[in-house]
Amino acid sequence: MHTHPALRPARLILALAFLLLALAVALPASLSGETVDNTPGVMPKRDKFPEGEAIYKANCAACHNTGAGRAPARIILGYMTPDAIVATLTNGAMQAQGSILSQEQKEQVAQFLSGQELGSAKADLPEPPPCTPDHAVFDRKQVPAFAGAGLDLAATHSVPTQQAGLDRSNIGRLKLKWAFGFPLANRARSQPALGGGAIFVGSHGGKVYALDRETGCTRWTFEAGSEVRTAIVLSPWTADDTDSVPLAFFGDWRGNAYAVEAFTGKLVWKVHADEHPAAVITASPALYEGTLYVPISSLEEASAATPGYVCCSFRGSILALDARTGEEKWRKWLVDKPEPQSGGKSLGPSGVPVWAGIAIDTKRGNLIVATGDNYTHPATELSDAFVAMDLKTGAIKWHFQALAGDAWNVDCVTPDPDNCPEDAGPDYDFGAIPILATDAEGRDYVIGGQKSGIAWAVDAENGDLIWKRQVGRGGMAGGVHFGIAEDSGRVYVAISDMPDFVERPFPAAPGIHALDLKTGEVLWNAPAPEDVCKGRPLCLPGNSGAITVTPELVLAGGDDGYVRALDAATGQQLWVFDAVQDVPTVNGVPAKGGAMSGGAAPIVDSGQLIVSSGYGFVSKMPGNVLMVFEPE
Repeated sequence: MHTHPALRPARLILALAFLLLALAVALPASLSGETVDNTPGVMPKRDKFPEGEAIYKANCAACHNTGAGRAPARIILGYMTPDAIVATLTNGAMQAQGSILSQEQKEQVAQFLSGQELGSAKADLPEPPPCTPDHAVFDRKQVPAFAGAGLDLAATHSVPTQQAGLDRSNIGRLKLKWAFGFPLANRARSQPALGGGAIFVGSHGGKVYALDRETGCTRWTFEAGSEVRTAIVLSPWTADDTDSVPLAFFGDWRGNAYAVEAFTGKLVWKVHADEHPAAVITASPALYEGTLYVPISSLEEASAATPGYVCCSFRGSILALDARTGEEKWRKWLVDKPEPQSGGKSLGPSGVPVWAGIAIDTKRGNLIVATGDNYTHPATELSDAFVAMDLKTGAIKWHFQALAGDAWNVDCVTPDPDNCPEDAGPDYDFGAIPILATDAEGRDYVIGGQKSGIAWAVDAENGDLIWKRQVGRGGMAGGVHFGIAEDSGRVYVAISDMPDFVERPFPAAPGIHALDLKTGEVLWNAPAPEDVCKGRPLCLPGNSGAITVTPELVLAGGDDGYVRALDAATGQQLWVFDAVQDVPTVNGVPAKGGAMSGGAAPIVDSGQLIVSSGYGFVSKMPGNVLMVFEPE
């Protein structure tokens, strides 16, 4: 048996198969022994589209189940819409392979792969309302509110009180102004960008929308074809520049990076960021001085559980692109090229994905990256680490490894773990964007949170450890996932610690915690309330999603479906909203909120709080809504 000793009980294997936040994927039903709902991005029931399943097995599985010929992995196809699959087979990249299939066969296999009936769902959905002329024009005087997913280049997730327009005095008067329902979606995890009087946001259904901030009407839509999970990043412009053509950048679930015109939605360029069949873009790109830095992750950690799969060949990397043209400037691999191991039974080293995001150290000219684990042995020194890279070349200046030897993949929680590494690690990736923070004396820190439940602080100059603090119990589905922020000398850490039936020395501590920037000492704790989950299916106490802070407020969505505003100085709750309810939408799409568990933090600007709600994934509450709040 190759599994970690704590993972051996059969009941734990089945439980963890649905709790693997490390993967950011839904596992095939065959791994758990159960069937799952036919929702986008979730493997379909075997009996709903039997014709499509038979066609897939006969014509497609040999490549897509094994990665042969760089074919996209089966699990990635599950995140595409059926319409996009048919288009790919008819006149896209798979036209040659699709030519042997009839139109009906293409439609059947598309329905099987996506878990959706072709066209029927869309036929019942209203088109989003286009903006009237007075709301359709982009206001150049409203320059982008934020620099990217971390809100500023240092990724502090903090907003000045004056910009936020919300503080202790008015946060309690927030009321829902309008809501937008994402069609064909059961999660909402793309963090919006704000600029030009618009909200730019991606969706589970593969569309990117530019919505009017005042009314929610639609200025334009762009069809990517697969889920856009990343934040939208806007290129800056000046208020008096009437000739500039600003761009909006994002990545999709098939590993493509995009640039579209921010004011029209017109495609400028599209780059397939990595040729590996399981490559995906989950971390948001970062933009700085004309270069777009694209972090690459993968789903091969899940592919390892496929019987007969030779694991593993993915190599995490950062790709630097010219922001205007999409041309490659450089790529830095974070793991050496895999070679046959154990007589060809496996490949290694592998893994070290970047699914957390990037901070920019403008003072030192560094890119700060936080990485995930290795998938196979030999384990390498850049896994589970902070890595400082030269912005111009990608050369590594320093690194700090939080945990050595963490080699793990999904096969470690299956009954027959042939691909699980010997002495498998605990799967303690970094999932939150690393933060650059400066104390009152001018010392610069890199701060990060790990799935171990530990918050880390290292010196931004050289990566030397300053402090570490065990904040949560940690675990494969515990610890810190996406939520960490800093403001006014306080580091805010969101802890999930969802149940995993494994005994550990430190107690579970789901909720929000504040630490002193200089020392890591605990300033206050705001435990997640447990009573709100009684009678609520899939409800979990705890905070897994990204958070936003101001000098006065902590804004956090929970796995229990509640959005909360806490006092930044004390942790006291100042406002709460239950998102798990049907919400009327401006586009007429039925919508409700759910768990808030990904990289889309509640964001605040000019008196508006904007919340993406829903995380129908790894057994958490689904939802499909974007909500805009203002003080009454």
